[in-house]
Amino acid sequence: MARQLDEQIAARFPVGRRLRVLDVGMGQGTQALRLARLGHQVTGVEQDAELVDAAREALAEQPEGIRERVRLVQGDGRDTGVHFLPGSFDVVLCHGVLMYVEEPDALVAGLARMLAPGGLLSLLVRNGDALAMRPGLSGDWAGALAAFETTACLPHARMDSNGGTPARLGPDVRADRLAALTAMLAGLGAPLHAWYGVQVFTDTAADDAPVPPDLETLLAAEERAGRTDPYRTVAALLHLCGVRG
Repeated sequence: MARQLDEQIAARFPVGRRLRVLDVGMGQGTQALRLARLGHQVTGVEQDAELVDAAREALAEQPEGIRERVRLVQGDGRDTGVHFLPGSFDVVLCHGVLMYVEEPDALVAGLARMLAPGGLLSLLVRNGDALAMRPGLSGDWAGALAAFETTACLPHARMDSNGGTPARLGPDVRADRLAALTAMLAGLGAPLHAWYGVQVFTDTAADDAPVPPDLETLLAAEERAGRTDPYRTVAALLHLCGVRG
């Protein structure tokens, strides 16, 4: 996902430009710190106090120059209009958040308003068109059949969307369909510019699976599949990139 994001940033902005980045639902701050290390000014928003504390601890270990480029805010991503002015950011990230929001329209609309003209909106969502894949590949035929009729996700472990520790999805987690999000982004003035699949081959990996020795080859295979049809259409997650008109 980080490689996909970097590709889209490089396509939208001049090399060396320091961008204003808003990371809503930053988790432990992995992406926020990564982008700050690349020279960008990053504001991270997270509702969970424990995750904010973890992000602060990670930030404290960084050199002063990086610490100065990061601002951490504890709050709900739906309150962006309270904290920030419209058009304040060049890039807005919302990774692994919409799956916990029952009605995502208002949240996404608020995020789109935060973008300056030409700004990039990066969303990572559970793929509602591929929910039958995990139970089907695991031999849970009843679960696979049930998944065709819903966008509610079955509980299972997942890797924190910003690169942190695994977290367990609860019964209230939901998924989004590509067509619905495409229409939503178009209606908000930030039409879909590119989209990728994430976790095409690795969604069924055990929670405690060790890092394989051929990790770089695994990542190369995932990255290739994530941009190639038909593989990306059955990925566990979708990475959508909209551009503000």
